[in-house]
Amino acid sequence: MPSAARVIAIQPLAPSKPAWGAACNGCGLCCLFEPCPLGMVLSRRRRGACVALRWLETERRDRCGALAQPDRVLGEVLPSRLRPVAGRLAPALRRWAQRWIAPGIGCDSHLSATRTPP
Repeated sequence: MPSAARVIAIQPLAPSKPAWGAACNGCGLCCLFEPCPLGMVLSRRRRGACVALRWLETERRDRCGALAQPDRVLGEVLPSRLRPVAGRLAPALRRWAQRWIAPGIGCDSHLSATRTPP
């Protein structure tokens, strides 16, 4: 039985979702739908958009902030008493993200999206 449709706000300039198995192009659909296991830890939730997702205006695509801006992500998600060490923890977060989300391996999302006019 198909699941109900869900509306997700996607950047208008974001690329269309690639085919399953094709290289990730930064469409952001999977991370906007629900966080990956690392995103669940960072977001402290299982549903909804991942807090680590970052829109990169210059590249016109979404990227995992745990890879692109780990110090900023940690600065946002860590308790205030731990934020001073975010810079030292950032390389470890980047390594974990590289392993957990396996960027460049291929799109593993079976989601489909339909763009609606603004």
